[in-house]
Amino acid sequence: MANSGFQLLGYFLALGGWIGIISTTVLPQWKQSSYAGDAIIMAVGLYEGLWMSCASQSTGQVQCKIFDSLLSLDMHIQTCRALMIISVLMGFIAIIVSVVGMKCTKVGDNNPSTKSKIAISGGSLFLLSGLCTLVSVSWYATQVSSHFFDPNTPLNARYEFGPALFIGWAAAILMMLGGSFLCCSCVNDERRGQQFYRQSQPSTAREDELLSETSFPD
Repeated sequence: MANSGFQLLGYFLALGGWIGIISTTVLPQWKQSSYAGDAIIMAVGLYEGLWMSCASQSTGQVQCKIFDSLLSLDMHIQTCRALMIISVLMGFIAIIVSVVGMKCTKVGDNNPSTKSKIAISGGSLFLLSGLCTLVSVSWYATQVSSHFFDPNTPLNARYEFGPALFIGWAAAILMMLGGSFLCCSCVNDERRGQQFYRQSQPSTAREDELLSETSFPD
């Protein structure tokens, strides 16, 4: 019963992380214009994400423009796009697989050993999904920080970390934590099953010896 609760906790943590990964992929605030410098007065805030760039005016009006060309984008943006899409798809598959493999569900095979292996597969997919998100967000943040500290970059062209990066880091941690909970709970179940099987073997051998000793002669 405790392992079932542990699996549910891991599943809902990973589900929350998956929703956060989708939000991170869609949001345009991966980087935002920096207000560093004493002589900089900006009435327009600039944001940029994986799919579009936006300008927010002081009046509250926001204008966004979707990136027209894929090949003209920087390599790190293209790679981050691919990693985030893979992460979302992998997380969706992991959600379905984990539902089949958890002990509290009656979907698929009812064999506990088979369900544990399926749940471990789902947890592993959650881990890989979180890892892809972590690599994508961290790489993008590295590019932003390197351009910020580059002395050749003008002050009015510098960007800082946007809210989407922090959401992505939190989502990746939740996803990997939930996947770890799923894998650990199922591994403990398999170890207990193996120990029970090993302990039951000597009693079976003793029963065979008693049967052979009490067998009637011809």
